Amino acid sequence: MENEGKNNMNGMEMEKGKRESRSRKGVELTMRVLALVLTMAAATVLGVAKQTKVVSIKLIPALPPLDITTTAKASYLSAFVYNISANAIACGYTAISIAILMISRGRRSKKLLMAVLLGDLVMVALLFSGTGAASAIGLMGLQGNKHVMWNKVCGVFGKFCHRAAPSLPLTFLAAVVFMFLVVLDAIKLP
Repeated sequence: MENEGKNNMNGMEMEKGKRESRSRKGVELTMRVLALVLTMAAATVLGVAKQTKVVSIKLIPALPPLDITTTAKASYLSAFVYNISANAIACGYTAISIAILMISRGRRSKKLLMAVLLGDLVMVALLFSGTGAASAIGLMGLQGNKHVMWNKVCGVFGKFCHRAAPSLPLTFLAAVVFMFLVVLDAIKLP
């Protein structure tokens, strides 16, 4: 009789553990899909930002200004290219990690969990560094730098700056999501 009560209790505890495990997997899957969407959106938003404008340049005060057609694109700035690449890499990694985790539903080994944890850590570092690099160049374009005589670019290419700016918070949010995924991965390790 006493054993039946213990077995019954163990069965309820096991069922509760399975439900918690399923809900944790659901949270992880949701966060990975969110990371996928955020990184894809950030790479796309920054990648398609472009503006062409006619700029007047006065070379000699006695002559009339020269009108030159100039284009601002994210691919012209290495920090923006790095941010786009970081987001594209994180997006690809996230898609692969979702596929791996879906395929290995109940059979997750310690090695697989450790590989995913390390991959998530690399994505955190990559996305934060991409955000930092793009933010530094974006700030330089917004405010300029009087010490090295760099002019404000966003005054001329405001449309480009406003189109490229949303990619920075998107990348930052994706990095934060990966930080939470690292915590979830660490909890799963025994």
